[in-house]
Amino acid sequence: MATMDKKASNHLQDLQYFGEYGGVNPSISDSSTYTFLSAKTMFDTFEGNTEGCYLYSRHSSPSNLYLGEALAALEGTETANVTASGMGAISAVILELCGAGDHIVGSRTIYGGTYALMKNFLKKFNIQTSFVDITKLDHVEAAITSSTKMIYCESISNPLLEVADIHALAKIARKHAIPLVVDNTFAALSIRPVALGADIVIHSLTKFINGTSDCVAGVVCGTKEFCLALKDVNTGAGMLLGSTLDSLRAASILKNMRTLHIRMKKHSENALFLAQKFERDGLRVVYPGLPSHPGHLIMEDQMHPEYGFGGLMTLDVGTLENANALMELMQDRKLGYLAVSLGFYKTLFSAPGTSTSSEIPEAEQKEMGLSNGLIRFSIGLDDDIQRTYDLMKKCMEDLQILINA
Repeated sequence: MATMDKKASNHLQDLQYFGEYGGVNPSISDSSTYTFLSAKTMFDTFEGNTEGCYLYSRHSSPSNLYLGEALAALEGTETANVTASGMGAISAVILELCGAGDHIVGSRTIYGGTYALMKNFLKKFNIQTSFVDITKLDHVEAAITSSTKMIYCESISNPLLEVADIHALAKIARKHAIPLVVDNTFAALSIRPVALGADIVIHSLTKFINGTSDCVAGVVCGTKEFCLALKDVNTGAGMLLGSTLDSLRAASILKNMRTLHIRMKKHSENALFLAQKFERDGLRVVYPGLPSHPGHLIMEDQMHPEYGFGGLMTLDVGTLENANALMELMQDRKLGYLAVSLGFYKTLFSAPGTSTSSEIPEAEQKEMGLSNGLIRFSIGLDDDIQRTYDLMKKCMEDLQILINA
């Protein structure tokens, strides 16, 4: 078992930010700009030489700093910068670490938006990416060149749920003196990448951490030096790209984080129950909590057992027609929503090949094992998960989606 702090949620619960009038919630900073008592302090703040002063909300705000401190505690990093989206966090990290002529080693199975950014958009800056099977460590090392500036992966990949061996990848990264960047969106609380050797951790806060599907946000968790560099007024990618999270949303996410440990346990408990049931029924189910999953033992070694194997599960029902018909019927019978994203209290389902991974060419989807019949489920917080299973199975029977579809 990898050595790591098992009390991450307790540390998060210990964080106390009082409002300026003694409220149990911190006051929301409803200002875009901040005043200075002297011109010299303003100058020093622009130069990055003043701690604890606020300049302009694109740079930082009290509300964003409160949320950043909570997220740093969650991931065990020195500090964290929040952003207006997960993609805002990803793009800022990449453009902070990479310049023209540089190279990235990235996982072949990642969120479609990240794939499009790396494969298509970064070409404008002459930044190239080699997409590899991140579970094959020899492939990762073989892809590294003298121009490589980072290894990028997801702790649990979107949408195939491949499990990254973060400890082993970190060893490769250290050997070549490059950072390991991990998107930990699918494994909030379950995996703590920094404890396993990762250098930078990214989340789409939109998903499990917020949990209410009412905002878009992201975060970069890392060292104080790196996070300050992102906010440098002259060269910082975070500052200059302008992906700034609104203070009202930051305050809202901070409140929702207080129940994250409870929610993640229930998401994981429900997903494991359904995965075990469907596997016994003979369906093609993928879930890291099943011993049949190729990354099951790695997941066990690097996870916090109390938070389980996560809330994401996939079922392959053979064809896109089957997938679409099943999702529409499940929505009609109020089992969840045919929608992208994840981490909501209701179950969400989508066919990623034609939605969240549609940026990946069909030939590459086929090569990585992403079939048209694959449905990605973000399992909700259902109180009676046996009833949910019974109703889902009835939907499949009614559509004649048989065992071994």
